[in-house]
Amino acid sequence: MSRREFIILLGGALVSLPLVGGAQQPGPTRRVGLLTNLSENDPATQRSVRVFREEMGALGWADGRNLKVDYRWSGGDVGRVRAFAKELVGLSPDIIVAYFTPSVLALQQETRSIPIVFLSVTDPLGQGIVGSLAHPGGNITGFADFEFSLGSKWMEALKQISPGLRRVITIFNPKTAPYYPLYLSTINWAASTFGIEVIVVEVHDAAEIERAISSMAAEPDGGLIAMPDSFNTVHRRSIIALADQYHLPAVYYWPFFAADGGLISYGPDEIDMVRQTAGYVDRILRGAKAGELPVQQPTKFRLVINLKTAEALGLTVPQSLLARADEIIE
Repeated sequence: MSRREFIILLGGALVSLPLVGGAQQPGPTRRVGLLTNLSENDPATQRSVRVFREEMGALGWADGRNLKVDYRWSGGDVGRVRAFAKELVGLSPDIIVAYFTPSVLALQQETRSIPIVFLSVTDPLGQGIVGSLAHPGGNITGFADFEFSLGSKWMEALKQISPGLRRVITIFNPKTAPYYPLYLSTINWAASTFGIEVIVVEVHDAAEIERAISSMAAEPDGGLIAMPDSFNTVHRRSIIALADQYHLPAVYYWPFFAADGGLISYGPDEIDMVRQTAGYVDRILRGAKAGELPVQQPTKFRLVINLKTAEALGLTVPQSLLARADEIIE
């Protein structure tokens, strides 16, 4: 056989071999549901979704190629989140991502078989979402955001930035923050050490938010703690604007509150949790069992101070507080 005939024969044989490596044909498209208690046009939601998609892409999952993501946004409406939970389960996705407590509680009522990965959920063990943090069992796992000792740190930060503080109002919606007593216990403990009165107010709509905050401004030396709550997150612009209007020093949970004009925020790094969530989704899509993946607790906390807001409120941020800040907005 001539050399030319051998090359032609070898080339034909290679063409007939199956494609491998980078030329491998994509597998079946996997379906992911994503349910959040925020609004679709909320910049915080958009950023989280963008980071989630980028992280999934880095892990080999591209929406529109081998992944289809069905999004549902309830905008803080508990009734809508229940309807959307039923709707997503009806689509029979391979896995569902649930942002915030109301979303995972609604999904838990609809399915015990579809894997669910949650994030930004407070006290999943106490709420009966999982049987154990180390070994969740069932079909649910995820990333909790609770650190109840933060309540005392919020009070401490307020006292530092407003030394004359005598009264603090805490606001939350019990329907979206059923875990609120756990934070209140540490808030009350810290308040007692500073001689500060804590006023607890449940809010269910925008009008109640305004009444609560305006009533606190009727007397001097007041402050505000907006509890970790998806309801407060949805209404954060109104809360921040009212705190500014009535000159109330206020502390919030998520970093994006301070970015939106809030005075101080201290809580977990939500973007870090989004990235970790994508990692769990990837593992489950590749065969891991949700019930065998431990619930993770936050490891990164960020103190953000908005100096522009402090100046507008006539407050001087002490150097001791500035030195602890992870981010200063000027």
